[in-house]
Amino acid sequence: MTSTESEGIRLQKVLANAGVASRRVSEQLIEDGRVEVNGVVVTELGSRIDPEHDLVSVDGSAIQLDASKRYLMLNKPVGIYSSLKDDRGRPDLRRFTEQYEERLFNVGRLDAETSGLLILTNDGDLAHVLAHPSFGVQKTYIAKVTGKVTAQVLAKLTAGIELEDGPISADKARLLGTEDGFSLVELTLHSGRNRIVRRMLDAVGHPVVDLVRRQFGPLHLGTLGSGQLRELSKDELGAILTIARAHSPEARAADGTAAEASEPTA
Repeated sequence: MTSTESEGIRLQKVLANAGVASRRVSEQLIEDGRVEVNGVVVTELGSRIDPEHDLVSVDGSAIQLDASKRYLMLNKPVGIYSSLKDDRGRPDLRRFTEQYEERLFNVGRLDAETSGLLILTNDGDLAHVLAHPSFGVQKTYIAKVTGKVTAQVLAKLTAGIELEDGPISADKARLLGTEDGFSLVELTLHSGRNRIVRRMLDAVGHPVVDLVRRQFGPLHLGTLGSGQLRELSKDELGAILTIARAHSPEARAADGTAAEASEPTA
């Protein structure tokens, strides 16, 4: 909804409140045609919107107008279970989420022996899109495996292998190095099947010794230390919100596609 009448809130004020820019700079963004509301470019400074229902983007990047939503990146340590209440009393994610008032949950899972990038949020729609393999959001892992991985093995991983629950292939696979009887392999895939990276590498004769998820969609772990937690930056948030909106129920309906729920682990 956009209107020059009294209902709603002025678009430049909404942008300023969302932390996009000052109101004056937000006005310039609007006048320059860099702001979209519900997919339509808006250039009228008098335009008003409903922040609870309208979707706003700047330069093609989605803006979150709901201040109640929280988005965090965790570098999950080895030994932590991807649960907010482990039914066997094992170390879980509560030690990271209990400091927040919001009821946060993890997007997908990493098994206890796998470390790395895990997203915590209270945005269920975004979590569904990021976690479900049908939406094609890629995850990149670095695996330390036994033995010397050859080009033929990498080609086999990307061409596809047969597991007990069906065929699977990596989107990308490359060798990062070999030393002392071990290899470092980078695998990128979007599958949501349980322990899939470990099972794939075991199937080609290179069992995993250590596994880290370094990337989740457009998000990179970077220098975030083990056990550390931080808010997503505005650019990172914009990137994942843009993905989520592209696969919203409305967008899927327009494409004639749909998906079921899934909880992937690596």
